[in-house]
Amino acid sequence: MSTHLFATIVTPTAVAANNRGEGDGSTLATLQTITRGNDQYTTVSADAIRWALREYFQDLDASQVNRTFDPDLEKYDFQDEKCSAEKFIDDDLFGYMDAKKDKNNNNATVKRRGAVEVCRAVSLDPFWGDVAFGSKGGQKGKTSIHQTQMHLTAYQYTIALTPGSLKQADRAGLLLDALVGIRHVGGNHARFLYEFRPESIVLRVTDDPSPWIMGCFQRVGEGVGCAELERSIQAEDVAAGELFVGGKIATTPYGKNLKELGVNLFDGVKAAKNAAKAKLVELGAIAS
Repeated sequence: MSTHLFATIVTPTAVAANNRGEGDGSTLATLQTITRGNDQYTTVSADAIRWALREYFQDLDASQVNRTFDPDLEKYDFQDEKCSAEKFIDDDLFGYMDAKKDKNNNNATVKRRGAVEVCRAVSLDPFWGDVAFGSKGGQKGKTSIHQTQMHLTAYQYTIALTPGSLKQADRAGLLLDALVGIRHVGGNHARFLYEFRPESIVLRVTDDPSPWIMGCFQRVGEGVGCAELERSIQAEDVAAGELFVGGKIATTPYGKNLKELGVNLFDGVKAAKNAAKAKLVELGAIAS
């Protein structure tokens, strides 16, 4: 059986703005939204999260990354436009596609499906339309008006990876490091730093091909709870020993309940990450 790695992350609560990167053609810098029930929630695309993970690997060792970004030129460069999952960590983890035709106009597309699956991040809190307004006046013809949508919230998202599907399985360990070292998502303006690292994390190392931990965090008062995760364990849909939970959730009553259920619980996010990595090594899914 294959060993699978799943992670659900909830970020700290902070002011998010401009995570879309571009405006809508007007003076309003918008946030992407999605409707659930009778409320709207803000969302961050999976592409933006993947961008941030690429940035982490570029900063770690640019020689191991095929596609690198130059912020001064706002331009991507390739080390090898043919792409190689064996040589480059980003081609291995995130995949690639080179759509083209041969000289006989036949399909000659070269592609690799991304081994890492990432869902959209969704806010824990409804979005009520908070907007910051700014203007510049003075010289005729130089007046400008701008508005920026803002949302004080935390975001939740899930990733999935089967280390055995990688050309180099040990890169699964590097992905775990990236998840707890992520700084910001694509599109965030420098004046709206939003820390996208985990405040709490649930990691699952299992032979079950389905995550069962997506959307397990929810807002409880000013804090965050995980009642759905408790229910899944009690229902025996998820084995407690497969879970490695760390971060702020450990200090809450939910953390106490998880520990009593037999979950591997840690005060720190990085400690949980290291324990999950050690489990992958123990199972032979990665070497180190």
